[in-house]
Amino acid sequence: MKSLQLPRTLVNQLLTQAQKNTEIEACGLIGHSDQGFSLYPVDNIARQSEQLFEMDPQQQIAAMKAMREKGEQLFAIYHSHPNAPASPSATDWEQMSYKDVYYLIISLNTVGVLEMTAYWPAKNNFAKVALEIS
Repeated sequence: MKSLQLPRTLVNQLLTQAQKNTEIEACGLIGHSDQGFSLYPVDNIARQSEQLFEMDPQQQIAAMKAMREKGEQLFAIYHSHPNAPASPSATDWEQMSYKDVYYLIISLNTVGVLEMTAYWPAKNNFAKVALEIS
């Protein structure tokens, strides 16, 4: 099984972002370079934002531009589930279109425990990845 190691500071940023508005699915991008990771929150413009996410296109483009300017690569796409486990919905599976980035899902459906899962494209599917926080 593939594994992913993330720094605790990034995980804390992700959790904080997800908890800013627990009524909607938070979403965004994570960039990476030799200097580390950068979080790029993007507004969720989905009509049913409590159970779906759709990134604001202009903000997504701006985040990708900022990554390029900082010499970063797109590393991961993240979103939260306010009322569901940290596993992909049928819509999440359909929307996993990038084939060379991680997908992170954060569940807010827990009390006092971080539930986050990671997935990586594999053949015709996406495989769950062992997540390690350092």
